[in-house]
Amino acid sequence: MWAVVDRIEGQRAVLELEDGDIVEIDKNHLPAGAKAGSVLRITLSLDREQEEKLRKRWEELRGQKEELT
Repeated sequence: MWAVVDRIEGQRAVLELEDGDIVEIDKNHLPAGAKAGSVLRITLSLDREQEEKLRKRWEELRGQKEELT
């Protein structure tokens, strides 16, 4: 997947994805040297380790909530 940096406004970068969808991200997530007109390659991958950490944290928070009720 790819996207074009449409513009940077303050701390936000507006990207147009190859299918025409528009997304905004914090400009700190852009690679060094990216500017309006830059084409970015976007890849997605699963992070099972982080997923497990978040699941455990969610279960801890849910347990705390149940203790309060």
